Amino acid sequence: VQLVESGGGLVQSGGSLRLSCTAYGIPLSLYYVAWYRQAPGKEREFVSGIQSGKMETVKGRFTLTRDIAAKTVYLQISNLASEDTAVYYCNAQLGPQRDFWGQGTQVIVSA
Repeated sequence: VQLVESGGGLVQSGGSLRLSCTAYGIPLSLYYVAWYRQAPGKEREFVSGIQSGKMETVKGRFTLTRDIAAKTVYLQISNLASEDTAVYYCNAQLGPQRDFWGQGTQVIVSA
């Protein structure tokens, strides 16, 4: 099982970014898939999650969609601010025994 995140990078404040999380070895449609982020010196925090097409999100600037055929979940972030600078992680869960994390993708927002 492997989750591979991509799409991070350096972006200017006010810009937008789309992160991708591609799942290998699991049926993505069955899992609860979420994005978390961890800023320097801070704890990892929940950003947005989706299961069975229903999305939940903490902030309105985040939109999460999924492409089942591509086994990929996307996190669209709009109107980026310096507070969004963090490593973004993808997580897939199907009960306590099946909990997988990606390696993370770095997002840096410049002023």
